[in-house]
Amino acid sequence: MCRELKREPTWVAAIRLAMLEGRVDAEAVIEEANLIPGRERTVCDVLSTMAERDLLRPIDDGTYLPGPVLLHSDRFELDFTNASNGGAHRWKSSV
Repeated sequence: MCRELKREPTWVAAIRLAMLEGRVDAEAVIEEANLIPGRERTVCDVLSTMAERDLLRPIDDGTYLPGPVLLHSDRFELDFTNASNGGAHRWKSSV
């Protein structure tokens, strides 16, 4: 993640949204990754590449569900109860 700008890679935001929200589209990824406006084409390219690699599964124009690679990644035992509203990469302090 680019700490100075509080941005993260598009693919990280896409995976988080797919797993936590159950679906992902370019607009949601732009918001989640805190990208500057005008990055829609780049985000769409990333999402389509992820679909080609079976990480995401397209359901209609620009909307994706988690694909078989994510669903069978054996990551369902992860504890997301500490994930903040700002993203799963920011953890609440237990202190």
